[in-house]
Amino acid sequence: MSTTITTDQIETVVYDALVEIGPSREDLNRDAKFEELDVDSLDLAELSQVVEEHFGVRLKGDDVAQIKTVGDALDLIAARAA
Repeated sequence: MSTTITTDQIETVVYDALVEIGPSREDLNRDAKFEELDVDSLDLAELSQVVEEHFGVRLKGDDVAQIKTVGDALDLIAARAA
């Protein structure tokens, strides 16, 4: 029996983690830029830990440096989880 990670599951975990970090749920969407959400590199490191705990997907420093929007993060996590 394989477990498939859905984009909805990824979105829920990422959005929940981001709300814990600071932005409001209303501000979150795929096009939201981390800079505009006041999410810095330390916050993204925290997000990457949450992602690894939930999905076993490791995001490296280079990965985190490349993602600029919430959608970038969701797409990267989905690609790595596949």
